[in-house]
Amino acid sequence: MTIKRIDAGKGHHYIDTETGIRIPGATTILGDGVPKPALINWSATATAEYAVDHWDELTAAAPSARLKTLNGARYAVKDEAANRGTQVHTLAEHLVKGERISVPTGLEGYVEAYVRFLDEFNVRPIEVEGLVWSEEHNYCGTFDLIAELDNPDSDDTTLWLLDIKTNRSGIFGETALQLAAYRYADHLIVDNEALPMREVERTGAIHVRPNGCSLIPVEAEELQFRQFLYAKQVAEFVKTSRDLVGDAIRPPTTSLYQLTQVEREEVLF
Repeated sequence: MTIKRIDAGKGHHYIDTETGIRIPGATTILGDGVPKPALINWSATATAEYAVDHWDELTAAAPSARLKTLNGARYAVKDEAANRGTQVHTLAEHLVKGERISVPTGLEGYVEAYVRFLDEFNVRPIEVEGLVWSEEHNYCGTFDLIAELDNPDSDDTTLWLLDIKTNRSGIFGETALQLAAYRYADHLIVDNEALPMREVERTGAIHVRPNGCSLIPVEAEELQFRQFLYAKQVAEFVKTSRDLVGDAIRPPTTSLYQLTQVEREEVLF
């Protein structure tokens, strides 16, 4: 079996090149299998903020156009954040490899913060943008970085599995399941060859912001991996749940029941 990541538009997916069958990705599994109540609140807030900031424009528009604009407002905000995150990830990949980059306008702060992080922890990359595959549980994923980092309180180094995050709100707990999925995958795919996944000592997130960068430890042990597999089961149920509902059963006989209305005299007192 040969596993390949296919980048398409704003997203990506994984396939078994021998059969052409798609293999679910870890982030897609978590997106479908883990409830996100905070996202509902964010969606309402983003729409309300857009309405307040663009009140005059919306007032001048026809009601139908106004509704369409408001319905799409949250996606515009989300797409902007996603595009920024993708750009930072790409720049980070080149930077950690020691390559020269051209910094897009508006991302200077992110780049400066990440470079400072690389220097301060003396980051030595082992695997960058690594593709993992779980043969046993049928999923794939792409981690950002496995690297050796200097320890702040000793002369030792630690091998970390790391994921880069750029969201304003910090690191969500769901990141523990994501990292556990990567950590406990069966294989690391290198040059189309399935190798054993590297064993790491710690897992965490690199929170890159326009004014700073932090190393955030995240617990991603066997318990979190088991919870990831539970989320995978939920995601599979959500995807196939409609198949559990059959067609209406045709009755064996035709009913002759009729509802009739009986008129009655109204008595007034």
